[in-house]
Amino acid sequence: MPSAREAAPGAAPRRPAPAAGRAPGPDELAVLQRTVGNAAVTRRLQRLADPGARERARRDAADPTGHGEWADFRDLMARAGFPDAVTDVAWQLVLGGIAEQGQLNDEAMATFTGRQDQRDHRASNSWYQELVKVVGDHLEIDTPTLALWSGGREVSDHARAKGHTPLEATAFGGVVDRLTLTTDWLLKTPMWNVLSKAFVSRARGPVHIFLRAYDPDSVLIAQEVPQLRVVMALDPAVKLLWHPVYAADDGRLMEVTDRLDLAADASYPTRDRCVQVLYDYLRLVHDPANAHSRRAHEQMSARLAANGNPQ
Repeated sequence: MPSAREAAPGAAPRRPAPAAGRAPGPDELAVLQRTVGNAAVTRRLQRLADPGARERARRDAADPTGHGEWADFRDLMARAGFPDAVTDVAWQLVLGGIAEQGQLNDEAMATFTGRQDQRDHRASNSWYQELVKVVGDHLEIDTPTLALWSGGREVSDHARAKGHTPLEATAFGGVVDRLTLTTDWLLKTPMWNVLSKAFVSRARGPVHIFLRAYDPDSVLIAQEVPQLRVVMALDPAVKLLWHPVYAADDGRLMEVTDRLDLAADASYPTRDRCVQVLYDYLRLVHDPANAHSRRAHEQMSARLAANGNPQ
């Protein structure tokens, strides 16, 4: 969302901001920013979040053990093998980060035009950065290979079932994955982004990437894969294996071969080839009656249309 600015004198008449309650689309936000400035965009999005979430976050940070999930966090951390001292510090850092995040989110929207710059600013949360220092060693994987994914939580489960470890299956990732923490997901998503960057930096061998949908602006493509490229430049043992994933009529996740068949396993050495195979299957083979893959098909269709490509 672009940098803050007011509508210039003589500009087009201001359009009323959309009513609160319905999530605005990108075009709607662009019009709002263009006509009345980025501050209006910020207020528009803030009205969608739980209005009490930020106040609750401040209270929780001041009294960490008063949070309703403190006992659950403590028990999950103990079962994962964390010392009590690490548990206490990590909990305070999580809640402090949630309390600080609202201000960083506002600054990101008001200051930066590029989405990645906004994402980087949101992820500059000092509490979350310190959290990684405390729990970083507990982001190690318990399988030979690390997994990244996009397209719904079931894709993570698919990767795990195939013997790979996604972030939420690590010791600390598994703990916070089981908790709500806050009703405003915008306050906790940057924590996952910070954790994911630390997670991929620990790659020591092949990394399996599972795509059910392709979004070049996703955290996976815009943040995690570039971080992996840095690791690959230093460690030739790290390489990427891309898996195009499709949900069959019965809901089972399968992978797409280069013959456009579904199989238990199909991987490609490049992102472009993986995306091409996935898109070809969605365009040419996908059954419109298959509700399990309808969203992936719609996303693919919208992206092709936006790029001016016939379907």
